Amino acid sequence: MGFVRKWVQIIFGFLMNGYWGFPFSRSLYQGPLKVICAPGLNCYSCPASTTYCIIGSIQQLLANVRLSLDAGQYYFGLYVVGSAGILGGLFGRMICGWACPFGFIQELLHKIPSPKYRIPRVLRFGKFFFLVVFVILLPLFALDQFGAGEPWFCKYICPAGTLEAGLPMLGLQPSLQAGLGFIFLNKLVIMLGFVVWSVLSSRPFCRMVCPLGAFYALFSRVRMVRLRWDKENCVRCGACHPVCPMGVKFDESPDDMDCITCMKCMTKACRFDAIYLEVGGIPLRAGRTLARPNPAPVRPKI
Repeated sequence: MGFVRKWVQIIFGFLMNGYWGFPFSRSLYQGPLKVICAPGLNCYSCPASTTYCIIGSIQQLLANVRLSLDAGQYYFGLYVVGSAGILGGLFGRMICGWACPFGFIQELLHKIPSPKYRIPRVLRFGKFFFLVVFVILLPLFALDQFGAGEPWFCKYICPAGTLEAGLPMLGLQPSLQAGLGFIFLNKLVIMLGFVVWSVLSSRPFCRMVCPLGAFYALFSRVRMVRLRWDKENCVRCGACHPVCPMGVKFDESPDDMDCITCMKCMTKACRFDAIYLEVGGIPLRAGRTLARPNPAPVRPKI
């Protein structure tokens, strides 16, 4: 299953970044595919990107909503929010584990030999802070003199944008280097910090910062495709704990909001068929339950 997941991640990466004419055009793709949302975190300004970023689009929508209302344009981008809601309702954070290019990059970085460190579980709530504050509140209420906001997360935080868009565009258009300042330096430091952290810890950006992951996490209990825990089959061996890239202890928290349905716990760890995949309420089991060891017989007292 791990081999299949890696190929799915690669395929999705190419599907979301399928414009390979950028070395010649030295500009962004602006064709008809740009109206399709990328399910994972993939920067709109990446020169190879053929899709739009859900998080960036939500920020742009909220940043300009005041201007739209003043101009009598009463639309609220239901296509963007609806697309994200459909993806969340179907797959939840499974998208993070199977279709997010930046998540895949973090996984590859974590394979570099180095000391490995755990991330405190309490830090996982940080991504909800970034979703609420940087994606919703600041673009909506921190307005300039003309009544327009800014895409705060994209402009000041997002390391995926720096890696996938900022650095490549500087190479394609060297004239942009003259306009570099504190904002780019700040984002570069953030990106380098997460690159190093991804070597030392598993998926730190996904677990602590990613607002798209926070949005998908809201569907953890209602999504159509999910992992289930069979309490009767579980022997509480704890084998599923160390293999989880998100630090989830599945037998203790089967509906955990951070589960990305990578299925490592099911295919690599659990030997008793206590974890299985469910699609639309239909269980798909591995069918490899092992017999439990029988307790030693108790001899009657004479």
